[in-house]
Amino acid sequence: VQLVESGGGLVQAGESLRLSCAASRFIFSRKNMGWFRQAPGKEREFVASIRWNDEGRSYADSVKGRFTISRDNAKNTLYLQMNMLKPEDTAVYFCNAVVLVTQTPEYRYWGQGTQVTVSS
Repeated sequence: VQLVESGGGLVQAGESLRLSCAASRFIFSRKNMGWFRQAPGKEREFVASIRWNDEGRSYADSVKGRFTISRDNAKNTLYLQMNMLKPEDTAVYFCNAVVLVTQTPEYRYWGQGTQVTVSS
């Protein structure tokens, strides 16, 4: 399994970012995928998920209506469009295959993540 996240940065509240996750060494197109994040001093938490066939999405309440998860199976890439960012969205963002019913990561492996910092 290899997961490489990118697209993070420093933005002001209300601005947008688009994260990408390049996946390899597993059959991406057959995996339900998700985004997770970890803020300083906090546990990693679920953000959003998408079914392998792009026919279902789920979001944490804290990001619903602001974030959109998508995927391109031809490119083995997962995306997270983040709009109306808030300071509380500040965290390192990770992607992983996801167990939908529990909203937990499937793989024990994690990529390096991408830092998102939102200033007020």
